[in-house]
Amino acid sequence: MIVNKNTNPERDLYYLGGKVIELLDNSEKTEFDYLELYNSMHTAHGISINLFTLVLDWLFILGVLKNGKKGAVEKCF
Repeated sequence: MIVNKNTNPERDLYYLGGKVIELLDNSEKTEFDYLELYNSMHTAHGISINLFTLVLDWLFILGVLKNGKKGAVEKCF
C-alpha cells in the first residue's frame, strides 16, 4: 500500500520517493549505480533494501526514472 494512516510518514513511498528525487536532483550526474544510491538512502534514512526497491519501482512507474546502461538508474528530469 502506498499510503496508510497506521504507518510512520517516514516509511511511506511518497516521502521516500521525494527523498530519492531530492538526492538525484542535487547531483549533476544523470546515471546512478543502484547500490551507491541505496547506500546513500540507507545512510540518510535507514531504509531496508526491500523498501528502497519498492520506492524505485514506484518512481519507475511514475516515469521519474528509467533503466540506464549496464543496469544503472537514470533520472528523467
